[in-house]
Amino acid sequence: MADANGRVVELNEAAARLFPRARPGTSLAATMPDWLAEAHRVADRPGTGAEPVRGQVGERSFEAYPTRAPDRNVMWWLVDDTDRRRAETELVAERQRATFLAETSTALLSTLNIDRCTDVTVRLAAEHLADAAVLVMPGVGDRLPTAFAIRGAGVSRRTVQADAKEVPGLSEALQGLPPVPSHRIDPGELPSWAVPEAFSGPVGAVVVTPLPAHGIPVGALILLRRSGLPVFSENEEISARIFAARAGAALSTARMYAEQAGITAILKRELLPPRLRHVHGVDFAGAYRASVRSDLIGGDFYDVHPGADEAAESLVVLGDVCGKGLEAAVTTGKIRTTLHALLPMAGDHMRMLSLLNEALLNTESSRFATLVLASAVRTGDRVRLRLTSAGHPPPLIVRSDGGVEKAATQGDLIGTFADIEATTVRVELAPGETCVLYTDGITEVRGGPLGEAALFGEQRLMDALSECAGMPGEAIVERVQMLAAQWAGNREHDDMAIVAITAPHGGRRKAAERHPRGRET
Repeated sequence: MADANGRVVELNEAAARLFPRARPGTSLAATMPDWLAEAHRVADRPGTGAEPVRGQVGERSFEAYPTRAPDRNVMWWLVDDTDRRRAETELVAERQRATFLAETSTALLSTLNIDRCTDVTVRLAAEHLADAAVLVMPGVGDRLPTAFAIRGAGVSRRTVQADAKEVPGLSEALQGLPPVPSHRIDPGELPSWAVPEAFSGPVGAVVVTPLPAHGIPVGALILLRRSGLPVFSENEEISARIFAARAGAALSTARMYAEQAGITAILKRELLPPRLRHVHGVDFAGAYRASVRSDLIGGDFYDVHPGADEAAESLVVLGDVCGKGLEAAVTTGKIRTTLHALLPMAGDHMRMLSLLNEALLNTESSRFATLVLASAVRTGDRVRLRLTSAGHPPPLIVRSDGGVEKAATQGDLIGTFADIEATTVRVELAPGETCVLYTDGITEVRGGPLGEAALFGEQRLMDALSECAGMPGEAIVERVQMLAAQWAGNREHDDMAIVAITAPHGGRRKAAERHPRGRET
């Protein structure tokens, strides 16, 4: 209790322990904390309520509640609220950490680009966990890819030539070992390359933590705090490890996506059908459309293997592997590779098909395929063909008068039966006539102008080809592909492939106009 003059009137045993210099008659200003003496000084002012005041006494926090007496003395009741305020502070901090980690997950998972994911990781770490952050990724030899960020500034990246052992705990973190506590890392031991160039002032505290991902670390995070600031607390180190785990998972996912995208791109380059042109006096044209718009490859394919010279036959292969998408494309790649190895036997279609059949039966894949082989050679102004179908729709011959004929070839599909049979027929094309090879994705597409989902069918295809008499092979291919696409509309359809073999009008083209042996995709 204190009087209106600010002197102690009375104090109990607990107050005497808290304020050992206070005695009855001593001044509050001399024996009490400033915040309590000031609160008593204004306690009698008009309009001043009996609201509590807060302040520190040593390392403890208190709330002081005044009670006024009629004699103008004021009784002060002090309540120790240190633990409550600490709990409230920790609760607020925990809510902030939870919000930060939730936002972190959203930001990291919003991209599968490895560079953007790296930038987001180091920027968030600098903004919310430290004053600066350095992300170190596993390198080759002594070359370490790194990303740097300072709070309030941008992100920079470079590859440094350094030994990870120069940073305490970094070599272990890059191997996925548990982090070293920050109090065991001397900031003075940091090499200059581990501190961003624009970082002002000496480093006061350091945390090094791995970025784990599916058991394999994708890097390590170095967190830097300026000198003069508190060192990293245990809770802050825990938050850093949780953040590092989420960042590591995101970086690993982005890296895996980049690797898979690269593999898919390579496969697509290798599996896409070649672009066809004029070869040894014969015009070739082709087109392909995958069943799924987002895919470039599928189960239909075609190839043209030019003969050694103008007197040798060029081999055309068009096929259809059951199924669609990337899995069918892989089987397609196996078939194309096998047929390429069997080119020395191209003079015997049946022998090639039998060996291909054996190769497919000896693989683990249960997929089968239909094929049509066409060997073409220019003789005078005409093109002579040998055609063999293996379970595939027979080629269609477009004559100069508009007639359309089916080649009389048929046979067993490939990859199902141990023994197969097929018939080979010979066809001759006069100038301007075309042989069309196609897959059933064209004839079996459903649609129509009235939405009745009817099959395009073989007859519609033959009628369309009849109207294309005398047209170049490329025009025929474009016409058929356009009609099939219009018929399908927005409906799903199977893969579509078509190849046109045409005997050109006039004499032979110059050698400079012939298509080179290499593929153009």
